[in-house]
Amino acid sequence: MCAPGWASAPVVLGNVTTAPSRIFLARLAGQVVFDPSGDQVGKLRDVVITLRSAGQLPRVLGLVVEVLGRRRVFLPITRVTSLEAGQIVTTGVLNVRRFEQRASETLVLGELLDRTVTLPDGDIKGTVYDVAMQKGRNSEWFVSQVAVREGSKRFTRRGQSHVVDWPDVAGLAAEEPVQGATHLLAVMDAMRPADLANALRDLTLKRRMEIVAELGDERLADVLEELPELAQVEILGVLDTERAAHVLEEMQPDDAADLLGELSAEAAEQLLALMEPDDADDVRRLLVYEERTAGGMMTTEPVILPPDATLAEALARVREPELSPSLAAAVYVSRAPLETPTGRFLGIVHIQRLLREPPSTLVGAIVDNDIEWPRPQSTLPAVARILAAYNLVACPVVDENGHLVGALTVDDVLDHLLPEGWRDHNGEEVADGLP
Repeated sequence: MCAPGWASAPVVLGNVTTAPSRIFLARLAGQVVFDPSGDQVGKLRDVVITLRSAGQLPRVLGLVVEVLGRRRVFLPITRVTSLEAGQIVTTGVLNVRRFEQRASETLVLGELLDRTVTLPDGDIKGTVYDVAMQKGRNSEWFVSQVAVREGSKRFTRRGQSHVVDWPDVAGLAAEEPVQGATHLLAVMDAMRPADLANALRDLTLKRRMEIVAELGDERLADVLEELPELAQVEILGVLDTERAAHVLEEMQPDDAADLLGELSAEAAEQLLALMEPDDADDVRRLLVYEERTAGGMMTTEPVILPPDATLAEALARVREPELSPSLAAAVYVSRAPLETPTGRFLGIVHIQRLLREPPSTLVGAIVDNDIEWPRPQSTLPAVARILAAYNLVACPVVDENGHLVGALTVDDVLDHLLPEGWRDHNGEEVADGLP
């Protein structure tokens, strides 16, 4: 059977011709939601349904839309005027109250995808990879069909796909479903780490851990960096110690140090002992500093070059995809050794200067070093003043002997300037708590 897609028959909502009468909902994930004027109001993150008694199709209640600030709000299906491939149009009326799932409600993407179900003949089991909704005679939308993939019988071959009517599938209403995360992760694959972290927080603890179990170490590390401390500790606590150590290795050293600082000394030392020695050494160096100092906020892995490197070499380094935009904004020039703590620090070259000069120019000839850079013991307000006064997105941290020990980025500083627990606000106002 072919994979599901958009059906061909159009549907009219009010006087507007809209999406086909059968829509597979995983295809809607991440699509942009517009108001009647064509302005973007958010992106669709899930579909809310209510399960009903046996023999009745689940009713579609509305959409979960992520608006500015990563706040998730509820959009009733009655306020959707168009559902087309690539866009969703609303009446323009949007309640910005944060979405709170009720006990009677089910999230299609968050709770139905990857659920293990039984097909009509009773012998075939598979996992749900999509769910279709269809418009009824009374203009309401109902979940009508389920796309299920059988388990693969051969290592190299995918299992057969089936599109089955909802009433013919057993296991969709189980209170404790057998559920993986493969297809939900496929839906979430294009999300930025911060958006995926926000999506995880809206799931039940059980579902969250099912997804965490299937995330790769690097992807999980990126997501952990975007979660509140309590959620980080919760997730780290359910991983086996070896995997937890691998995830910490993939995190930025400053984020890993902050996370380990939330654990007991015994637990932190156990994980450090399992990490690669070089990664553990970077984290140990950061753990000796107070949290709200330059040393406690800095990363030990900026882009460091010798003075005889060319601008062409520098540009090649800052193009590396794993660098954050703030770390890629400058290169740091020092004498050997080039690992922090380096030899004598010579200065910093901002990316704009790299782009203005001939590629053959040596970085040592154009360094800026006329600012009194922060020391590892510099306080958070002192660091913030330097970044603001000189319009910087990153700056070096230099010890009393003139060695580069790390780099500070503006996002590191903002993480500590914002009130504690700011990630829990989901876009709500937090300015009143600023120092």
